[in-house]
Amino acid sequence: MTDRDSTHANPRGAIKDPDEWVTGDEPPTAAQESYLATLSREAGAEVPDGLTKAEAARRIDELQEETGRGQ
Repeated sequence: MTDRDSTHANPRGAIKDPDEWVTGDEPPTAAQESYLATLSREAGAEVPDGLTKAEAARRIDELQEETGRGQ
């Protein structure tokens, strides 16, 4: 077993900007839609229709900030 140097670890893993996703223009996944619905309900916000995967990811980040779930 090896020890990992946590001083350089990203706690969220390697995260690409949604604008760089190859599939970012596709419709959101079922998991994204479900989580967006939950976060939107908690934040008292509406989920816009027609989001792409990348837009859904950005909206999830925004709603996590608003609800405190992203901490």
